[in-house]
Amino acid sequence: MVTTGTFDGLHIGHRKILQSLSNTANEINAETVLITFHPHPRLVLFPDDNELKLLSTLQEKIELLRGLGLQHLLIIPFDLHFSRTTSLEFVRDILINTIGTKKLVIGYDHHFGRNREGNLDSLKELTSLYDFEVHEIPAQDINQISVSSSKIRKALSEGDVSTAAEFLNYPYHITGIVIQGRKLGRTIGFPTANIEVNDKHKLIPADGVYAVKVMVKNKYFKGMMNIGNRPTVDGKSRTIEVNIFDFDESIYDENIQISFIQRIREEKKFEGIDALKSQLMVDRAEAMKILA
Repeated sequence: MVTTGTFDGLHIGHRKILQSLSNTANEINAETVLITFHPHPRLVLFPDDNELKLLSTLQEKIELLRGLGLQHLLIIPFDLHFSRTTSLEFVRDILINTIGTKKLVIGYDHHFGRNREGNLDSLKELTSLYDFEVHEIPAQDINQISVSSSKIRKALSEGDVSTAAEFLNYPYHITGIVIQGRKLGRTIGFPTANIEVNDKHKLIPADGVYAVKVMVKNKYFKGMMNIGNRPTVDGKSRTIEVNIFDFDESIYDENIQISFIQRIREEKKFEGIDALKSQLMVDRAEAMKILA
């Protein structure tokens, strides 16, 4: 049993396909295989297009898939040479000759191969030639969920992390390394860890203040995060910094994961440091209430 796609974010629509894959495999006592690609095809085909931001890095995708009971994950390196693979070559050389596919599970609108020439109809034309079956996830099964990676990206770009979490079935998260900052937060009682995200293509939610959960050295802590230019202290570049509650350790150069629970407010400029400090106290109380 095989399925294929980019599966960015592994949202609930993707999980519908993977659940069907597992159920059908159990019925016929077959093994399950997911084929995906790295890097994302658009990053190779349109290298100058900087608009695409991804919901999951390769490592995050692997971790998300790990808990879904799949038996095999095949990651195909996607480059310009591979992009010229026709739909027929993909079926013949990869699905049949390499994997030995007997049943392929795909969504009703799936396209593949050079210039996205392959689709459900072309697959069905090849089933008798290569002795395999195609199991279609129909439109109503996917559309009734009313979710897509593009909808999730839009929600995150607007700071709506709650809707994103609903579509993903888990809180959206980023992973990054703690770097040196200006250390202004500690002077007003709100020390922050400045984060440099590991993957430049990872989508960062809209500027603002968020209630978050932070994983440090495999332990979870509550916190609040600010994304933006820090206008009150004349920040000139976008930063990502998190205040971890009840935490007092040096974690420079550590990789940490931040899960977005709810947006508290948009970023704004205050009259001075005292006004900023007062607002941060309000933000902390609101974050604690959200995370309780």
